[in-house]
Amino acid sequence: MTADMPPSEVRPARDPVRKNIALLAVPPNLRDYDATCAGFSWEAAGSLLDGLPGGQGLNMAHEAVDRHLHEGRAHKVALRWVGKDGDRRELSFRDLSEETNRFANALASLGVQPGERVFVMMGRQPELYVAVLGALKARCVVTPLFSQFGPEPIATRAEVADARVLVTTPELYQRKIQGLRARLPGLQHVILAGAQGAAIPATYRWDDVVAAASPAYTIGPTDPESMALLHFTSGTTGRPKGAVHVHAAVLAHRVTGIHALDLHDDDVFWCTADPGWITGTSYGILAPLCSGVTSVVVEAEFDAQAWYSVLEREKVTVWYTAPTAIRMMMKLGVQAVQPYDLSALRFAASVGEPLNPEAVVWGLDAFGLPFHDNWWQTETGGIMISNFAAMDIKPGSMGKPLPGITAAIVRRRDDGHIETIDEPMVDGELALRTPWPSMMRGYLHEQERYAKCFADGWYLTGDLARRDVDGYYWFVGRADDVIKSAGHLIGPFEVESALMEHAAVAEVGVIGKPDPIVGEVVKAFVALKPGYEASEALRRELLGHARKQLGAAVAPKEIEFRINLPRTRSGKIMRRLLKARELGLPEGDLSTLESDEVKTSPVSPGATS
Repeated sequence: MTADMPPSEVRPARDPVRKNIALLAVPPNLRDYDATCAGFSWEAAGSLLDGLPGGQGLNMAHEAVDRHLHEGRAHKVALRWVGKDGDRRELSFRDLSEETNRFANALASLGVQPGERVFVMMGRQPELYVAVLGALKARCVVTPLFSQFGPEPIATRAEVADARVLVTTPELYQRKIQGLRARLPGLQHVILAGAQGAAIPATYRWDDVVAAASPAYTIGPTDPESMALLHFTSGTTGRPKGAVHVHAAVLAHRVTGIHALDLHDDDVFWCTADPGWITGTSYGILAPLCSGVTSVVVEAEFDAQAWYSVLEREKVTVWYTAPTAIRMMMKLGVQAVQPYDLSALRFAASVGEPLNPEAVVWGLDAFGLPFHDNWWQTETGGIMISNFAAMDIKPGSMGKPLPGITAAIVRRRDDGHIETIDEPMVDGELALRTPWPSMMRGYLHEQERYAKCFADGWYLTGDLARRDVDGYYWFVGRADDVIKSAGHLIGPFEVESALMEHAAVAEVGVIGKPDPIVGEVVKAFVALKPGYEASEALRRELLGHARKQLGAAVAPKEIEFRINLPRTRSGKIMRRLLKARELGLPEGDLSTLESDEVKTSPVSPGATS
């Protein structure tokens, strides 16, 4: 980023959504933004947490579950699970405490030690939530995985983290994991939850090791700075990065639940994100439970009519969802919402990618309230910038920083130091002043890569943004090639590597192509080896190969054959140039280009699979 970067064009102005606190259904937790920020300190906010008995430290699972037993919520519903076949199950905080105690005891019976990695991969079943929280009680490091991952992303993450335990279902194990066991010698224990027939070799039944365990457990001393969660985030090169988060991060979950999501004690909260992604862990598990609210868990995948039924039947008051889902609901129109009584709903928020202004305003027409966009990253561990309940919304804006968070627009100087940009509406890199409780403490085994994220006391997000005269932040774009599709972060390198395994493929370049529903779809440009010819049959074969290796959520939706791909003189494929030419954008600096010839094969199908 250069020091003379010109201001961007100002996006078309939208009328702000004005707020009148007196008219809100519930008085918001954060009423005066400036006063709250001025008087906030993380040290004082620590009083919101309980801490382990006897001054034994701080443990996420204690804050989320056990503390409520002596705060009058033992019999309050913590999790209300809605199965895709209509089944329902409720777990009170006491139930959840006992079930997570059983899981912690089960790990101990298997000889699993604090600090060892526990991977959890399944659909949104009650056992998933029990396993995550129970492993945190046992002071293990938890990595939730998206259940739609293919074998290769699973194996890569398990290798990086040295996974010791995997909790999954019989069906997922047999389809995706069983063939990987020889590749993962460190994976000593696999626990299978859910219905199963005959015993599967080299695995444990949940009922045998968890349900049979004692419901009594005492959490051991927990250093707030000890590793608790390991969330993987994809980069543009190399293997996925494992972002390390510690038990102290729970303070940010608690504070952002209060201020960004406006959670009150009697709320019914629904976060639609899968716990295989950090949003589903931080705000589908930890933040609502730490706040003592009832959290709705819906097993089924997105269906607009079904979601409206959930909102109505469960009387959801606070709803946290994704722009992709909002855009899909918009396609059905306001009339699809009208048959449902959603009068209980008082606050709706969105995360995962920038929310377009039309979606914010559409919320007013459909639900009688706007969607409140917010911004954060896997690396930040929690919401950093938000549109607050009592604050006017500028549609399309990320909002303002949370109390306790200092944000700025910066540029990196040639000498490596950071210079803040004080002028409004000038593009630069979004940076956050360090530290804060949920800030990642490292990339696992990649200290040099981690260190590059920081300079002069700032965390450099890699996202481009601008700040307006009122202090609202506006997302501009990413400074790298990471693809964001339906709220999922997809690293081009992973997709390219999977396609390169096919015998016909010589080289691959992968980009994100804008899509009105999911934000971006993955498109791959493929050059073939001698002896292979581009054809519709081969295109479909490659799409199927990628789906098998990566899973449908990560695999490319389009493949285009090229005779060659643009490279730098050092041999790197120039994804930037591929994307610019695909979208008809300026090609920028071509001084490092080895060859400017990018030819299309005679057969170049690119239809969505």
